Amino acid sequence: MTLPLLIVDAANVVGSVPDGWWRDRAGAAARLRDAVAPLAARGLPDLPGPVEVVLVVEGAARGIDEAPGVRVHAAPRSGDDAIVDLVREHAVERPVVVVATADRALQDRVGALGARIIGPRRLPYP
Repeated sequence: MTLPLLIVDAANVVGSVPDGWWRDRAGAAARLRDAVAPLAARGLPDLPGPVEVVLVVEGAARGIDEAPGVRVHAAPRSGDDAIVDLVREHAVERPVVVVATADRALQDRVGALGARIIGPRRLPYP
């Protein structure tokens, strides 16, 4: 069985909360990773679990480890480009691909590939 896929734009979600994340980008991404881990089992209200959760990190957050329920994808360059590549790679075989981001340009790019979009506030962060 192929699970629905939830791709989280870590930089965008973390950046949506003015909690001092810029002082410790890796720490903020790790907090987000831990906050979304339970979604692997329970899902979201309109995306019942289980789901595969992929957290896309870039820049200073690239070094964080995976956690149970969350695969961390370190973008080699642009996080947005890595998310588009993941959607393109998985959109055909997955029943649903959801991208969590508020970035309008990224929403347009992944929406054109068939992904559903949710905003950062739909995730349990902080």
